[in-house]
Amino acid sequence: MNTTNWQTVPLWSVATETRVAVDPADLGDQVVHYSIPAVDATGTGQVEATDSIKSAKLRLQGGEVLVSKLNPRKSRVLIVPNSPLPIVSSTEFVGLLPGAKLEPRFLAYFLQSEVTRQVLDSQVQSVTRSHQRVAPEDVTHLPVRLPSMDEQRRIANFLDAETARIKQIGAKRLKQMDLLTERRTAALAECVSSDGPDSIQHPLVGTVPHTWPVLPLRRVIPAVNVGVVVNPSSYFTDDGVPFIHGFNVRSGWIEPHGMKFMSHESNEELHRSRVRSGDVLVVRAGSPGRAAVVTEEYDGANCASVLILRRGRAMLPQFLSAFINSPAGRGQVQVSQYGAAQEVISAAQTLSFVAPVPDVSEQQYRVDRLNALLNKQDQVVSKLQRQASLLAERRQALITSAVSGQFDVSTASGRNVTEGVTV
Repeated sequence: MNTTNWQTVPLWSVATETRVAVDPADLGDQVVHYSIPAVDATGTGQVEATDSIKSAKLRLQGGEVLVSKLNPRKSRVLIVPNSPLPIVSSTEFVGLLPGAKLEPRFLAYFLQSEVTRQVLDSQVQSVTRSHQRVAPEDVTHLPVRLPSMDEQRRIANFLDAETARIKQIGAKRLKQMDLLTERRTAALAECVSSDGPDSIQHPLVGTVPHTWPVLPLRRVIPAVNVGVVVNPSSYFTDDGVPFIHGFNVRSGWIEPHGMKFMSHESNEELHRSRVRSGDVLVVRAGSPGRAAVVTEEYDGANCASVLILRRGRAMLPQFLSAFINSPAGRGQVQVSQYGAAQEVISAAQTLSFVAPVPDVSEQQYRVDRLNALLNKQDQVVSKLQRQASLLAERRQALITSAVSGQFDVSTASGRNVTEGVTV
């Protein structure tokens, strides 16, 4: 492709920055508001009552390209459509109104390209990773290579079509993930219940064989401890004894990502927060109720303020974990949690939960069957996650290549863009 006629110009020379700040209350009862949360959740703005907006906003007219100053590596970019209502945006956005030489869609794709993301990310100013910003002039002074308007439109049309294909495939993958999540919930329910001819309906645990005892957990758990809150953080080291926080406890497994470690010579007061292989950890605060079994890998680890259900003889830890994660267990968690700032369950409340307790051989059979099913599902989930990541990478590479003139979109068919991740 011949790109010798592409001109490199500063962005400010072909687009005008929107700088008019307004009080939304001066614009009537309702406005279309482009806020960071709304854009993250829906990809667009939302209609809001002006009396609910407490700070000044940028006044928009429609047709602007918005790009976020906040955490530019996330690449929040969108084109503002016209609206019969007044339009405003958060001052966390830079609003750019393209001039006669710049196609808005080309500008939007240029701002999403990997080169632009890297340039802006290198210019952020902040002390925290989660709240890094670029200055508006960092955006307006970006050098942009411009082909003719006809070529800009061809590039934009090509990217519209190909990114739509990628989005469609991604949506199908998300649907598959949702279906697998539903199947996982159903598998947990099947593990700890039965709807055979000899079954009865229990108000708290669902349908179970009439031969299965239904007992409060205090009858089958020898002890329950509560993990400690460690302060100061200077206890943590780069290596040593794992320290399990509530966010490490997922529904059925312990997630090592983000896990901290403590010195082997930890304070004696932490002794009661030590966990043993076979214990069941239950998240007690924030989003309470997730449960996982402590594996040999974490034997001797310390834990934060999660509940530690000690292993008993009448109930396998894997069966207990499956029950707490099942709809029946989650239902008991929901009616027991309390707290205004964050939802919490107590050790006493957890011990009052009732659960089915078939004989250990039946528990083992059901746990083995559950594990076999979940292992297959996990393999599928892993493939779907890999494909989702691959789609995102290819979308980014496609945009970057197209807006930089690395291939001629007029002859590109788009084939192989989604090779290996087709519907």
